[in-house]
Amino acid sequence: MGRGFDAQVNGAMIAVPAFRRDFGYIFEGEAVLPANWQTAFNVVSAVGQFFGGFICAWAADRIGRRWAVVIGAVVCTGAIVGQTASETRVAFLMSKLILGVGLGFYLSIGPLVTSEVCKNPCQLCETTANSYQITPVVLRGLATAGVNLGIALGQLLSNAAVKGFGERDDRWAYRAPFSLQLFFAAFLLAGIWFAPESPWYLVRKGRYEDAEKAMKQLWGKDKEVAVKVAAMRASHLAHAENENPSILECFRGTNLIRTGISTGAFVCQHLVGIIFVLGYSSYFFQLAGLDPSNSFDLGVGVTACGVLGNVLSWFTVNRFGRRFWFILGMSILTALLFLIGIMDVVPSSGAKWVQAAATVIYAFVYFNTIGALAFVLLGETSTPSLRGHTTALATATQSCLGIAMNIAIPYMVNPDEANLRGKVGFVFGGLAAAATVACFFYIPELKGKSFDQINTLFENKVAPRHMGSYKSEDIEHEMAETKA
Repeated sequence: MGRGFDAQVNGAMIAVPAFRRDFGYIFEGEAVLPANWQTAFNVVSAVGQFFGGFICAWAADRIGRRWAVVIGAVVCTGAIVGQTASETRVAFLMSKLILGVGLGFYLSIGPLVTSEVCKNPCQLCETTANSYQITPVVLRGLATAGVNLGIALGQLLSNAAVKGFGERDDRWAYRAPFSLQLFFAAFLLAGIWFAPESPWYLVRKGRYEDAEKAMKQLWGKDKEVAVKVAAMRASHLAHAENENPSILECFRGTNLIRTGISTGAFVCQHLVGIIFVLGYSSYFFQLAGLDPSNSFDLGVGVTACGVLGNVLSWFTVNRFGRRFWFILGMSILTALLFLIGIMDVVPSSGAKWVQAAATVIYAFVYFNTIGALAFVLLGETSTPSLRGHTTALATATQSCLGIAMNIAIPYMVNPDEANLRGKVGFVFGGLAAAATVACFFYIPELKGKSFDQINTLFENKVAPRHMGSYKSEDIEHEMAETKA
């Protein structure tokens, strides 16, 4: 939630008059934050996340997942205090940079641990109907999609905080929302001691008894987990020669397309203009002619619909699968972006309300489709031995694109710059259309398939768009022939 809160508060804070007054200047009688500083405030957190993701991957593999969470929470705590107390642009900027490093830990460790907890070591454990079948394949999509729910809830709480404090005239109009981020760090620091370490990490470190204890913490003391840990150990020993693979392995052989799909899903999120539509929603509504109070209300409504969409994704991710639902989401979002752009050139007082409605629908569709499914695809398509590196690359991809978008968008929407307002929808609509075509060829359907089956499909170089047509028994036959 901390990452979602920070990402949303960056754009929403621009709509707070007190923030623009204290960190901006007066332009034609109105407080405006300079586009270059607005860009810097938004970009610097993404720069920190870029490095934080790689640092987290390194730390998580050496000292464990739990300690990586502790490091991230401690870094975020110090940065939040500095951000809240900042009175100058430079001090605020440096605090945001450090906060980004901590958020890079959050963004990397969540998908990594979730995919490991839901990972079955062998087909035997998945198909044998007994008491130690702990993580059914059907739960994999639900758990990984749940990672995005935390981001959506953070964005909702961020807009609610801006709504509650944003109309104040003093510095607490923006300091209060920033300081609320301390809750997430405190919650993690207090709760991490009750959370088990990743069993897969413990197995890789040879701590088999600790792995069994962790499994029982996760799934219940009455579960017989010895067989499960033994299977995990066998799987680990079978790939022991690749125990410490280089990150360069992500770009070699069949790993290249798996890395491309894993990171490409997050590229799509930026190409559909998520930063513009959600991050700048309150400010965009004000530029469209709504008063600050209504713009804050709509900002809360947008993120609330996002949370609802993410919750409903738990039902759609397994019912409709990955490929169909991802491509459908991309298509709808593309149409909504063009609608936002068209309404900006329509000379009608009702056009701004159509734009607002399109934004609300956009949030619901985004979080129900590509917002949730990007994390599902990351967990399913990434090579198991390279999952830590792939997760770091996904975090870096989001950071790099976040930097690019946060540099460009202020210059496109600010009144003292290009002043495109809703016409930015045409820009992202075109990018989204191109991305939708690419998704048709590269988004796979992996619903109900085990990790062994997924590995077989990629090793046999099956085209991603055809993977859904392969039945489990066909894949099992190919696996048996390969072993023979």
